[in-house]
Amino acid sequence: MDWLGFSIVIVCLLVSGFFAASETALTGASRASMLRLSKQGNREADVVSGLLDMRERLIGALLLGNNIANIGASALATGIFTSWFGDVGVLYATGVMTVLVVIFAEVLPKTIAINAPDRMALAVARPMRLMMYVLGPLLQIVEIVVRVLMRLFGLAGEHQAILSPTERLRGAVDLLHHEGKVEKQDRDMLGGLLDLRELQVSDVMIHRTEMTMINADLPPEELVREVLSTEYTRIPLWREKPENIIGVLHAKDLLRAIRASEGDSARIDVSTIALPPWFVPEMRPVSEQLKAFRRRKTHFALVVDEYGEVEGLVTLEDILEEIVGDISDEHDVVVAGVRAQPDGSVVVDGSVPIRDLNRAMDWHLPDEEATTVAGLVIHEARSIPDRGQSFTFHGFRFRVLRRERNRITALRISPVPREAEMEEAKPRRAGTSF
Repeated sequence: MDWLGFSIVIVCLLVSGFFAASETALTGASRASMLRLSKQGNREADVVSGLLDMRERLIGALLLGNNIANIGASALATGIFTSWFGDVGVLYATGVMTVLVVIFAEVLPKTIAINAPDRMALAVARPMRLMMYVLGPLLQIVEIVVRVLMRLFGLAGEHQAILSPTERLRGAVDLLHHEGKVEKQDRDMLGGLLDLRELQVSDVMIHRTEMTMINADLPPEELVREVLSTEYTRIPLWREKPENIIGVLHAKDLLRAIRASEGDSARIDVSTIALPPWFVPEMRPVSEQLKAFRRRKTHFALVVDEYGEVEGLVTLEDILEEIVGDISDEHDVVVAGVRAQPDGSVVVDGSVPIRDLNRAMDWHLPDEEATTVAGLVIHEARSIPDRGQSFTFHGFRFRVLRRERNRITALRISPVPREAEMEEAKPRRAGTSF
């Protein structure tokens, strides 16, 4: 009879271990992985997804089955040890069952499951669905009691996540990169794709001070030379004043016109071959601008502010570079905007976008109030600093190396310890020359 009791105790421990492993596996399983496997035809993944959609009932079944098995095993073991040792057998049963339950029914199965939660979830999915069906009536009673108690304590309500789905996805990518499972380049590409909805056209445009434009009233021969001397294929044309843009000249259209005129540039009228300009507001989200580019089947747009003044231009390449990083071809002029120094500092052109600097150096400088590095320094300093002034904020020391009129053209950026930043913040923000 004792051997039968011991056999039942062992079976109860095995059942308890099954429920413990199932709890860890199903709560730790990736819903994204299950969805992917389900699309590939894995039926067990469908079962796991169904179980995760019924979280309350699943948790109830797991805890109910686990506790029934543990209590049953402890009760039988107590009876056996009491028959052997009398009243003191209760203490022996408590000690032995505590060790057995903790090691074989909790720690061991949960450790196995946590090392491979997705695989374990697929393995236990069908047995757990059967257990939920068997325990269905009892689980309904438990759910009713739990919901009533939650209402009494004011805890009833929908589950609300702290972060948005986009932020959770970004956190998952950062975690995989930290664990070495995703390369930095892939992390940056995924991060850039997630940032498109948060960025405006003004964040990625080429400012008007850096635009290449041509006067449409130039003699045809000189205009052709100007077009051929640039590295761009689409060039805005202006008349009377640079702000009055009348069209966009495509290099291919110009070459066709030269061929049609049999090489006589004097016979070319650029106003007839230029495309009409397309103006877009600077506050338009980048994701919408990308859709507009695809819809209009064009790659070039001029950006205007709320007063209708031209602020810059944006191209499809500018948006794609936010995802894949800098795109260079054989005609691009390579400008080293970020130059790492042997002492650990970085020399940066003032016009370098903060996002590009963060991507290149894996930093986290804020870009909410300014687009470029120079703009960030001006925003923090609340003035246009002179050459030689330095400031410490956001964990970095910024020193102005060059200034041309009202523009900061070069800075040296050095990471500083947090303690040093706190000590130097006040005097540095005021500006110190040396």
